[in-house]
Amino acid sequence: MRADFLPFARPSIGDADIAAVVEILRSGWITTGAKNAEFETEFSRYVGAPGAVALCSATAGMHVALAVLGVGAEDELITPSMTWVSTANLAVLSGAKPVFADVDRNTLMVTPDSVSERTTGRTKVIVPVHFAGAPVDLMPLRRLAALKGIHLIEDAAHALGTEYMGERIGRRGTAIFSFHPIKNITTGEGGMLCSDDTRLLDRIRQLKFHGLGVDAYDRLGQGRVPQAEVLEPGFKYNLTDMAAALGITQLAQVDEFNRKRTELASHYAKRLAAIDEILPLASPGYSSRHAWHLFIVRLDIDRAGISRDEFMAELKERNIGTGLHFRAIHLQKYYRETMGFRRGMLPNTEWNSDRILSLPLFPAMTEADIDDVVAAIRDVLAGRKGR
Repeated sequence: MRADFLPFARPSIGDADIAAVVEILRSGWITTGAKNAEFETEFSRYVGAPGAVALCSATAGMHVALAVLGVGAEDELITPSMTWVSTANLAVLSGAKPVFADVDRNTLMVTPDSVSERTTGRTKVIVPVHFAGAPVDLMPLRRLAALKGIHLIEDAAHALGTEYMGERIGRRGTAIFSFHPIKNITTGEGGMLCSDDTRLLDRIRQLKFHGLGVDAYDRLGQGRVPQAEVLEPGFKYNLTDMAAALGITQLAQVDEFNRKRTELASHYAKRLAAIDEILPLASPGYSSRHAWHLFIVRLDIDRAGISRDEFMAELKERNIGTGLHFRAIHLQKYYRETMGFRRGMLPNTEWNSDRILSLPLFPAMTEADIDDVVAAIRDVLAGRKGR
């Protein structure tokens, strides 16, 4: 057994990252300023987007986007139940109804047919999720949204560096990225909304900082102009320059981070292939590049003779950390009791929700670390078979 604990994720923070933040701390300007503008420019360049807005979180980006699109009472928002709860929560808080689509059993990507079946005259927004670093099949969803006049917002929290049909996610349409510490790059907390809709970007810039007619940092005036007026009620969702400075240095390393993640994922795949109780996700059947945000497997609980939660607990006892991405939203207490969702509504989502776990994956890991994870998995399973 490992002598030290291996977490399932750890941010990659180096000397250049630390120096960049220290420089901002010493500059006297630590909130939204020139570094935000630089980060937005560099991020747009990286993904190929016409424009981007930095925010304090991806959730903030989704909230302000839904506000700009006027999502409210009588509207419906379609998203998978196999995702983090923030999108569904924001739909509810906006007065809209979350509608959950099922996913492909082996990729965890929402299927176009499941989305299409759930569209109604009230569907205002579709939020597909690029899962674990792989891209959802966007072409049919884009066609559906265009045909029915529905807004499409991509949840790209897992997808920095991901490519679909030869293009980086974020290059076209509207996509929201996350910089939480477990993501492929981090700003501590933070997010970025990219779009080719300039009017949407302008409204988001206005709403993200109290609804003022200018950004929190005016690029010409080197600060916020004193006569700025509130044009409409807005939010306090701006990103600090401390975070943006970290984001800039992290972004410069993302391709190398993703290269290391890909190598580690390949080693996992080889080492796990002979373990029948462990079922990795399948690759999409269309042209794509995986960013390997997460290495997700499903536990065959019938063969293993152990529940997923028990399996995770036994791995922890062997100094192996794991994550859970995700428990199905429609089976969470609030959504069951308030909206009447129940087991049996989304069979592929529910099957995975009972079996899914994320194994350790971050750039500083070594192949020896992965060997330790696989050895621990084998030890847990062997112990169960001996009972």
